[in-house]
Amino acid sequence: MVKKTNKNKNKTVFVGMSGGVDSSVTAALLQEQGYDVVGVFIKTWHPDFLVCTEEDERRDAMRVAAHLDIPFLTFDFEKEYKEGVADYMISEYKKGRTPNPDVMCNREVKFGAFLKKALSMGADFVATGHYAQNKNNSLLKGNDPMKDQSYFLWTLTPEQIKHVMFPVGHLPKPEVRKLAKKFKLPVAEKKDSQGICFLGAVDIKVFLKHYIKSEQGKVLNEKGEEIGYHDGAVFYTLGERHGFTITKKGNNDSAYYVIEKDIKNNILTVSEKKSIISKSTNISFSLISINWISQIPEEGKTYQAQVRYHGEFLNCKLSNIKNSTAIVSFEKEVLVAPGQSIVFYSGNTCLGGGIKE
Repeated sequence: MVKKTNKNKNKTVFVGMSGGVDSSVTAALLQEQGYDVVGVFIKTWHPDFLVCTEEDERRDAMRVAAHLDIPFLTFDFEKEYKEGVADYMISEYKKGRTPNPDVMCNREVKFGAFLKKALSMGADFVATGHYAQNKNNSLLKGNDPMKDQSYFLWTLTPEQIKHVMFPVGHLPKPEVRKLAKKFKLPVAEKKDSQGICFLGAVDIKVFLKHYIKSEQGKVLNEKGEEIGYHDGAVFYTLGERHGFTITKKGNNDSAYYVIEKDIKNNILTVSEKKSIISKSTNISFSLISINWISQIPEEGKTYQAQVRYHGEFLNCKLSNIKNSTAIVSFEKEVLVAPGQSIVFYSGNTCLGGGIKE
C-alpha cells in the first residue's frame, strides 16, 4: 500500500484500470495524494473471431488493486462499446469515411458510460492513464510530445471535464515506468499495449472484412490509367500507402499514396507524390459534430489543428461557428478524409474539435 497524505481526504476517484502501467501508476499516485481510490476494470466488446486477452488484463488490474489495497470493481460496457464504437466504425467505413474509434471509445465509454456510472455511485472524479492534462477545467497537451493523447479527447464537454483527472499527463513515459517500480506495482515491467481500443494490434482491414464484403477494384494513377488493383475501396483511407498492388510501376518506382476514393465504382486513385492536389485536398473544410471543451474559439483568429494523431500542427482559422458545425480554413492545402477528426489548439490548450463532413 502507498503512503498517503491527508489533503484530499473524503474525495473519491474511480480509476479506469486496464491492467497496464499508465493506469496502474495513475491509481497509485492518487492514493499517495490522499484520495479514496476505487479501481474499475471496464469490460468491453470483442469480436468472436479474435483471441480475447481481456481476462488476463483484468487479472493484472486486480493484482495492482490488491497490491494498493483499494476496492476493485468491474463495469460491463460491452453493449456501449459494440453500439457506440464498433458499429459506428463499421457503418462509417461502409460509407467510405475514415472514423477514429479511439475518439468514439473516449466519448461513448470512458467519459460517457464510465463517468456517468461512477458519479451515480458517489465518485467525485474519474481518472485514466491518458497523457493529457486538466488544468482549471481546460484540456492541455501531455508534457511528453511523443505520448500526448489530447487529440483523442476532444469530445470532452465542459461538464465532463470538471470530473476528470489525468495524473500521469505531466510526466514523460520513462518517469511513469520509474514510479511503477517505486510503488512496486506487479505490472512495472509490462509492455505497452498497441492498436485500436477494442481490437488491440489486429489490422483494421482484417477486422472490417468480417463485416464488409471485399471486392477487387482498379487502382488508377492521376492520369486515370489503370496501374494496379485493390480488394475494396472502403478499406482504405486517404494518404495510405499500403495494402494495394501496383502492377505497372512509374519512372521513380517509389511509394504510391491514395489520393482519391470512388466508393460507388470501387476505384482508388493513387500518386507517387503524397502532396498531390486532388478532390480531397483543399484549404477549407466543413465540420460536423463540433465540440468545444472550455472556450469557443474566436472567428478569424489563427489557431493550430491536427488532422490525425501525432500529425503536424497546422495553422488555421475558423468561421461560421454554430452549435455543432463550423468551417476550418488552413494556410495551405491539406489532405483530410471525410470522417476524420480535426482537433484545434491554442498553444498547449486543446480547444475541442469536429469531424470532417
